[in-house]
Amino acid sequence: MSAGDFDYVIVGAGSAGCALAYRLGANPALRILVIEAGGPDRSPIIKVPLAWGLILKHRWYDWGYFTARERGMDERSIEFARGKVVGGCSSINGMAYARGMREDYDGWANDFGVPGWSFRDVLPYFKRSEAWEGGESELRGGSGPLTVTRMNYQDPLVDGFIEAAARCGYSRNDDYNGASAEGFGPMQATIRDGLRCSAALAYLRPALARRNVVLMTNAQVRRVLLDDAPTPRAIGVEYCWKGQRHVVNARQEVLLAGGVINSPQLLMLSGIGDPAQLARHDIPARVSLPGVGRNLHDHIVFDLRWKRREPGPLHRMMRADRIGFDVMRTALFGDGMSSKIPAAAVGLIRTRAALALPDAQLILAAAPMTAGPYLTPFKKAYVDAFAIKGVFLTPQSRGQVSLASADPARAPVIEQNFLASESDREAAREMFKRMSEIGAQTSMQAFIADEISPGRGHIDDAQIDAFIRRTAITLHHPVGTCRMGSERDPQAVLDARLRVRGVNGLRVVDGSAMPRIVRGPTNAPILMMAERIADDILDHEPLRA
Repeated sequence: MSAGDFDYVIVGAGSAGCALAYRLGANPALRILVIEAGGPDRSPIIKVPLAWGLILKHRWYDWGYFTARERGMDERSIEFARGKVVGGCSSINGMAYARGMREDYDGWANDFGVPGWSFRDVLPYFKRSEAWEGGESELRGGSGPLTVTRMNYQDPLVDGFIEAAARCGYSRNDDYNGASAEGFGPMQATIRDGLRCSAALAYLRPALARRNVVLMTNAQVRRVLLDDAPTPRAIGVEYCWKGQRHVVNARQEVLLAGGVINSPQLLMLSGIGDPAQLARHDIPARVSLPGVGRNLHDHIVFDLRWKRREPGPLHRMMRADRIGFDVMRTALFGDGMSSKIPAAAVGLIRTRAALALPDAQLILAAAPMTAGPYLTPFKKAYVDAFAIKGVFLTPQSRGQVSLASADPARAPVIEQNFLASESDREAAREMFKRMSEIGAQTSMQAFIADEISPGRGHIDDAQIDAFIRRTAITLHHPVGTCRMGSERDPQAVLDARLRVRGVNGLRVVDGSAMPRIVRGPTNAPILMMAERIADDILDHEPLRA
């Protein structure tokens, strides 16, 4: 059964898919279909920033993925949330906005042989995408679709954290997306008028208003359709909607934007990947690309937690008779404490002085994930606490995504292989020590009643390692499973224009294309990549710095 013809078929309405639809749809002569496996993003739980914790806790709007048992994490199977909703991960993430460092992108261009991806090349697309509250500057954009603001979470603990970092020799930085990424300052977030500014709100809504962009939800793509030419061409996709299979044709290109798990899975289901793996599932190999699904890597995070000496501002607001009104105030007027999240301040650091660049990010979480409404005597108040979250930014360990079955409805096998590298374990251990040092400063101790995790008392390196293995999780920044690279790289799936090697009319535009992870959240870089590739597809001259 055919759903008709479109010029471009975009698989996935996540960050990249929304941005592609917006930019390609600016040409009224083009007809574009966006296919999303999840449902609409209408829920106020998605829109109100403070409700983000509920989304993650209950795995709402999510594929429900878990990793295989991780040897480096005490054989635990790690939760692996991926957005299954319009807006993708931008509708369920913590809204943190960061580009990473300029050296990250220069490394893409120089180390992986992909011209056009240096920081000088990508900066104009970062600027084009954002509307920074501070306005246009040499390094920031002022009129893009995506609104970016400082969190400005009002809590004296924030100043105490930044002061403690300064006591430990770290500088202050009020704009880590500006001239320098190092130093501590307020978190920047994708929030507009007090509500989440997802890629769906920023990009897809305006695209759909043009009428030449069509969105189909609750439709899961099963495979990319290839013609029989010696060098096959992507001519459309087969998808399942309301229990029936359908086909849609693409006159020009199929653009996979399904994310780091679903894009390589879809390539493999279509016969594009490692022939040996495809044969295990009786899938005929059309294009041999052994790198499909390889190079998976991610940021890990773990917490040092303390019981708070006196209840903080969120704890007072969470009393049931207060928080209900506050959430309503945010939903209706974009104001109130519910318009923020308590991930209040952040800083990039070097875990060892000899390092040329930062390898860790420390985040102040000014309230616990256990926070919830209470009302004495009906429901007891939660114990107020806060944490320093340590994020290891430069992992050497690599994992993979592989098929569990030829059935598209079955989740693939996800092996992150966290902390497999000794250098990763050493860096995580040193990060723990830097976190402890900041927590021990007078300006932090003023807020501490007791240490919750790992607990009071000295612990040696072996105990630190055991604590990290026991408690670390993903920060949900996976990349690399369809990475771009030079023609000489046998593991490269894509060229510098994100075209799938050995296939015409097929690109992958999402975080899976990143050859190496950046030093920060991945949402902003993914939007940048989609912005840049949209110009390439439309044959526009690249923007110049």
